[in-house]
Amino acid sequence: MELRILPKIKSNLQTFTGAEKKVASYILEHPEFIPTMTTKELASQAEASEASVVRFCKTIGVGSFKMLKVVLAKENTWTEENINNFSLLNKKDTPQSLFNKVTYFNKSALELSLNTLDKKDFSASVEALKTARKIAVFGVGGSYLPAMDAQYKLMRLGLNAAASSDFHYMVSFIAAMKKDDVFIAIGTSGKTKEIIQIASFAKEHGVKVIAVTSLKKSPLYKLADLKLCFPDVEEENRVGSIASRIAQLNIIDGLYLSIFHQIGGQIMESFNKSRNEVLQQRK
Repeated sequence: MELRILPKIKSNLQTFTGAEKKVASYILEHPEFIPTMTTKELASQAEASEASVVRFCKTIGVGSFKMLKVVLAKENTWTEENINNFSLLNKKDTPQSLFNKVTYFNKSALELSLNTLDKKDFSASVEALKTARKIAVFGVGGSYLPAMDAQYKLMRLGLNAAASSDFHYMVSFIAAMKKDDVFIAIGTSGKTKEIIQIASFAKEHGVKVIAVTSLKKSPLYKLADLKLCFPDVEEENRVGSIASRIAQLNIIDGLYLSIFHQIGGQIMESFNKSRNEVLQQRK
């Protein structure tokens, strides 16, 4: 059973010391802000000391402020305060307050990705992409735009990449791929029928499968050779892809810069040619 920290804090509010109660009250009023804050920032906002924040974390049984942030980030995704479900219609938010919440929501997903991304799999993905003869990128729905972004960035690096959300197109492309080529599957839930079928088809052809997906034991997660995971921050029944798309784009940017760092010297001439052509269009 997953820890629900907010009800625990609320039910024990009267048992905290004066300083701990200040910290608890701020957390209960602004749970969505906590995952992106530092100990110093929380202490300042709660008008308490950093030592009080640390003591509070130990009192409620999470051990550290870092773990409190992780627990709250997870809990904030399905609590009634979540901005990405239809309960949003019942709240009296202003456009500015919603912008603030979206910003903190996205920032939280990016920061938690530092803990969910496997460093070995990330490095192995860089090596696999760098040497692949062909790269296929597939994403549907909210994951299609990150797939297109991946194609564009890989193409800039001189790599042969194709992206699509069309099942038939992608199957035809993968059928012509060979061992050591790469299929990048981008999906939040990791359960979409098309993405599972194509990933299975790619594996049957000896193509290496890289999954950019949320950190949970989904069918896509289990199929993938290399797993590039972001935190599970979205609901199944949601308004739209928000933080997950930001996290996907962030992983793609990381791959792009890592590959460029290793082969940039070899492709500077083509980079400069394309840049000069673009500059000509601005005159």
